[in-house]
Amino acid sequence: MTDAYTRFIRSAPGGALAKQLGLPRPSRLLRREDRPEPVLGPVVVLGASAGADQIAHQLLEEGADVRRRFEELRRVGSVIVVLDEIASPAEIGPIMLPLAGAMRTLAPGARVVTISRPAGDAEPSRAAARGGVEGFLRSLAHEMRGGGTANGVLLEDGVAVDAPGAIGALRFFLSARSAFITGQFLTVSSEAGSATENRSLPLAGRTALVTGAARGIGAAIARTLAADGAKLVVLDVPGAGTELSRLANELHAVPIQLDVTSQGAGERLVSSLREKGLALDAVVLNAGITRDKLLANMTPERWDPVLAVNISSQITLTEALIEAGDVLGEQPRVVSLASTSGIAGNRGQTNYATSKAGVIAFVDALATQLEDLGGTANAVAPGFIETEMTAKMPALTREVARRANSLQQGGLPVDVAEAIAFLCSAEAGGIRGETLRVCGQNMVGK
Repeated sequence: MTDAYTRFIRSAPGGALAKQLGLPRPSRLLRREDRPEPVLGPVVVLGASAGADQIAHQLLEEGADVRRRFEELRRVGSVIVVLDEIASPAEIGPIMLPLAGAMRTLAPGARVVTISRPAGDAEPSRAAARGGVEGFLRSLAHEMRGGGTANGVLLEDGVAVDAPGAIGALRFFLSARSAFITGQFLTVSSEAGSATENRSLPLAGRTALVTGAARGIGAAIARTLAADGAKLVVLDVPGAGTELSRLANELHAVPIQLDVTSQGAGERLVSSLREKGLALDAVVLNAGITRDKLLANMTPERWDPVLAVNISSQITLTEALIEAGDVLGEQPRVVSLASTSGIAGNRGQTNYATSKAGVIAFVDALATQLEDLGGTANAVAPGFIETEMTAKMPALTREVARRANSLQQGGLPVDVAEAIAFLCSAEAGGIRGETLRVCGQNMVGK
């Protein structure tokens, strides 16, 4: 799914014209089907801490071509910068600056990942150094070329560099599964979680529910989770029954037709799961709608359904699942769909932005509640994604939205699905209450 402008620019005459006129020239993003290998090599690990040695050793054991310097490398696939022990801003340059001379050697689709710690309550010099890493990384993401990305893993104090969540987040950012994620950080707050035994099927043996699954992003999520080995329960409104049945047949999934905003929806979901003898290891709350209008023209008919579907239904369903006690597996994962509109707002979307900002706050609170169960709650916030909904936007608005990110293109539904699949995995147990933006570093919000 490539827009007409991008197809033209990637042609020889289009590329020449774009270069001459200074127009955006979006690179082709390499996704899982294009680059199945987990790490693009050679990999250069920078840093002088014991953590840097641990990361280098881990990747070597996994068969990666790992180096500690850029010398004699004509092409570099991935760079990992380990700054877990820095104590002052003066320490950043000696570790980071070797990358400056190697920027032109980065391969198409290269990955740069920093591993550091959040400023938190550290003493001033250490806090300044840690904060500086975030500014460096976000700026670097704007400078990456050829579809390359730069992201960061933040380890709370006390979390080891080789904790499951740390290694899991690193692997995700290094892989092609994070193609439309750049300039972002994931915080690993604990050493919970476990290593994935079967990396080709990381969700094998797990059962996942996807709401709003019949089409669009929901269908992409279901297909990606199934490809990762999960058993699927797919849910959508009765009006989408035909598409839902078709998807369920394709994925050998269990279909449930249910309006998530209806009275007693949570109890009916629990009852249906019990009847089928199912317990959920992952719950993906994807169902969502828009009813855009400027606030001056907003009415309850446009406001109420958006809040009901996008956030109130998520609260209702999770409360019912938790209270039931027997329909959630051990260490459950809940992943909700937020939006960059919930972070930065958007003209004509006061209702939608309200609902999605609510989702971000909801998962933060829910993560605390699920911690006693060994579970997690996180959100994924898509930016501009090529869907049937965005295809209906006015042409000029749509084109501006596509280019207003560091990768200069829209993402695909599978990009959202890949992030969700990672957050549903065993490795992501130490990641709680996070909202991961899948937006190509959209130039809104933080």
